[in-house]
Amino acid sequence: MPSPLPGMNPFLEAPELWSEFHSRMIVAVADALDDDLSRDYRVAVEKQVYLDQGDETVLIGIPDVSVMAPPTVKTATTAVLDAVLDTPITVEIPLEETVQERYLEIREVATGRVVTVIELLSPKNKRSKVVREAYLQKRRQIMLSQTHLVEIDLLRGGEAMPMTGAVESDYRILVSASEHRPKAQLYAFNLRQVIPEIVVSLKANGTVTLALQPLLHRVYDKARLELAIDYQQSLSPKLSDEDTAWILSLVNHHEISPAKF
Repeated sequence: MPSPLPGMNPFLEAPELWSEFHSRMIVAVADALDDDLSRDYRVAVEKQVYLDQGDETVLIGIPDVSVMAPPTVKTATTAVLDAVLDTPITVEIPLEETVQERYLEIREVATGRVVTVIELLSPKNKRSKVVREAYLQKRRQIMLSQTHLVEIDLLRGGEAMPMTGAVESDYRILVSASEHRPKAQLYAFNLRQVIPEIVVSLKANGTVTLALQPLLHRVYDKARLELAIDYQQSLSPKLSDEDTAWILSLVNHHEISPAKF
């Protein structure tokens, strides 16, 4: 069954579901584009891997990009003891977390050139300071190139990516064609609205239309997410009373377990 909501389903933002949804949605977008693109192009699913080390980020395994790490800064964090302690003290050992982010590249077959990059933002892009900065560094590199960028933000939580002139909204899709920079098109929409169709730029003023809403419903259906979503969990960020009542009515209409907000 499709998602009970007409647009983005905020329950997919739950940590236990987002990774699966992100992976399936990325592949669904790639398949949809491949169906509509001429054979002059192909869509590649790429993976960016980096280590989240708490106060620094090391990018690894990025195709055609050098490994990047911020300069080492020495800080005085070790206490000096005047005498040897007879009993141990409790300390914390920093742990590294390997983070993988998948994204899409539309490539020109004849030259292998990356024409367009499509990013589907994840919670760490918006909430983790170091992961966010790593993503913004990549974003800046794209903005200084001739590669087009599509940035899809289907997350209510976290800090929105920087841009000037944006309106407040639950969700955002940024389409940045290289020839129009620094101007870009922003599709801003809210919880109750259908995800808008977007126009993706290609080479020589070519374009392809991408309809994300039917892809989301297809992913929800194929993954049987109605069996995985706990509609009794609390949502973060919290919804307004009006949106809570609206979702509750839709969930009940589809005979899904009542949600608790």
